[in-house]
Amino acid sequence: MTLSEIEIVSESSKDNKNNKNDTAAAGGGQVPPEVVLIFDVFGASAYGDLQKLRKFVEEDGVSLSQPDGNGYYPLQWASLNNFADVAQYIIEHGGDVHTVDNVRQTALHWAAVRGSVAAADVLLQNGARVEAVDVNGYRAVHVAAQYGQTSFLNFIVAKYHADFDVPDNDGRTPLHWAAYKGFADTIRLLLFWDAFQGKQDKEGCTALHWAALRGNVEACVVLLHAGTKQELTVKDSAGFTPSQIAADRGHHHVASILSNANRARNNCWKDKACINRVGNIGYAPILFCIVFISMIVFINSVLFASNLLKVTAVVGLWGWTAVSLSVASLLMFVRCSSKDPGYVKTSGGIRNGADAEGPLLTIDLTNTSHWTGNWSQLCPTCKIIRPVRSKHCPTCKRCVEQFDHHCPWISNCVGKKNKWDFFVFLLLGTLTSLISSVVAVHRMWTSIPALQSEESWIHHVVFQHPGAAVFLFIDFLILIVAGTLILIQGYQISRNITTNESVNATRYGYLQGADGRFRNPYNHGWVKNCSDFLIRGYTDDDDIAWPPLQQVAR
Repeated sequence: MTLSEIEIVSESSKDNKNNKNDTAAAGGGQVPPEVVLIFDVFGASAYGDLQKLRKFVEEDGVSLSQPDGNGYYPLQWASLNNFADVAQYIIEHGGDVHTVDNVRQTALHWAAVRGSVAAADVLLQNGARVEAVDVNGYRAVHVAAQYGQTSFLNFIVAKYHADFDVPDNDGRTPLHWAAYKGFADTIRLLLFWDAFQGKQDKEGCTALHWAALRGNVEACVVLLHAGTKQELTVKDSAGFTPSQIAADRGHHHVASILSNANRARNNCWKDKACINRVGNIGYAPILFCIVFISMIVFINSVLFASNLLKVTAVVGLWGWTAVSLSVASLLMFVRCSSKDPGYVKTSGGIRNGADAEGPLLTIDLTNTSHWTGNWSQLCPTCKIIRPVRSKHCPTCKRCVEQFDHHCPWISNCVGKKNKWDFFVFLLLGTLTSLISSVVAVHRMWTSIPALQSEESWIHHVVFQHPGAAVFLFIDFLILIVAGTLILIQGYQISRNITTNESVNATRYGYLQGADGRFRNPYNHGWVKNCSDFLIRGYTDDDDIAWPPLQQVAR
């Protein structure tokens, strides 16, 4: 069977669940029972009308252990639409939690379709088997992954110890299905529990193959960051790697991401130890040397140049001010480069109070002080629950609070604890470049005599004062870069938003309003945002302007 055939089969195998959703579209309390005509126990169960259900059973003597014309039971309809009280009543009056429909699915399978946690709890407390299997080998964990019911999956694994890494009849685990459907939050939860990424189904496909098949960008990124990179080279039974499948399906962005990751992995063979050292050090020493050498050139070729006019008191004052600011910027550079950007400590995560053998499954996520209902808080790599605005940096291999971005030029992340230092560094760098460039241009302009008509001023400076020309070139580059960054950082500080949040706003549910538009709950107005940042160095995430309407990140 080819991947194309697998894709068709995977879709058709879930037709019965889609029919359930269509048939009971008004379930889950969406349509009041009084506006629906209910003629039997199946309708009463589907719409949660306990009063009519009692009438059918207690007055008319209708059995709750018989299926309807399609082979579906009242308990399945109640479980699908999460009517826990109805499900309990059905069980107490003859309903069997073990009965199955035509494809051998139990009421628990039906509850998994819509993530009906309350109904599932009733079923499992009354003896339902969490590992019940249908004709396709699907268990409740597979169905939950297929429909992106992350909370339901967490519930049955954390409380009832469901096997989250079990394969179906075709060798596909819940991770395969979540990757195929593009449910990044479900992937995060499964990887958080150490689901095996390298597991291959009957066609040799890993979860990354399935994510690439559908062009699910975020799913691929989550799998890449949490994986060992060995999955990039795994070939399916047809001989295709994930990047080749993505390219064949026309998902060029995904193919590019996977190819670049694979290329970076393959480059390590040249000199792995050296590359690792360079990767850890970053470009910070290069930038330090550029700034330091630029300062020395400025002193020698601008302030103390023998072929220029004598420095006046005013020019000397501004010149040495630029030198002083340059020294201060270097000190601040060292500070923000070496300072902890706000690494989230492992001791502050889910491992607190957990048993050594099973630290990730012994704590109910919904009962921890760190949990706010946002599945992006789970870090599959660090295995911790991180604060809402945190992010895992693949370069530093740590989670950073209020993550802004990883800056290779300071060889460090910019986060909660060093963003103030980074801002001051940019400010000092901008002022240094601006003042020193003005002083250099003034010195050149006033010291050069009248030029011949055929010789330009720039030509004269380049050939007669090469040191000053080199300095001006470097200084203008620094001024443009530092000036641009200081404007961007200043704008984001005034809005109390990070660079990561600005770029990936659509991924984070807490930045979404009811209408789906951008809505930042941390924005208190530019006056308070700026004052809090300048005084404390960071803003308090607990102090929000209004409660986020949606806590779950896509």
